[in-house]
Amino acid sequence: MDKNNLYKIAVVTISDKGAAGLREDKSGPLLAEALAEVGTVAYMSIVPDERAEISAEIIRLSDDGADLIMTSGGTGLSPRDITPEATLDIADRVVPGLAEAMRAGSMKFTNRAMLSRGTAAIRGSCLIINLPGSPKAAIECLDIIKPVLPHALDILTANASECARK
Repeated sequence: MDKNNLYKIAVVTISDKGAAGLREDKSGPLLAEALAEVGTVAYMSIVPDERAEISAEIIRLSDDGADLIMTSGGTGLSPRDITPEATLDIADRVVPGLAEAMRAGSMKFTNRAMLSRGTAAIRGSCLIINLPGSPKAAIECLDIIKPVLPHALDILTANASECARK
């Protein structure tokens, strides 16, 4: 079996304007294209910056079998940016190293990276990662963590049992 087809991925754009049809979603399609190396992007959606709606969408997707959910948007400092809180509301465990790596790696592009509040968490056997809403920043952050995603998903979904490198 082609390992790229092993994992089911969801991309969720968090945007009031996108959900209302007032802005084209540019980060979602870019992320879907970049994630094809990791698995099959089976779901794409746009939800408004509403905590309950974000949480409900993550629950729906993880319960529907998504192995990886990548969100884009709602990770900044504005009052409507509540994606990390919505993610943590439904999380079983957090994965702080992914968010730390994205912030640290993004500092070489902009010192504003330290203002990102994105998080990474696990719900059941689904990995959830919050990315920035800017298409450029979302891809930069994904590029930082993408090399470890296959291994993370292998361990999380019990397709591998060893973390030690050979």
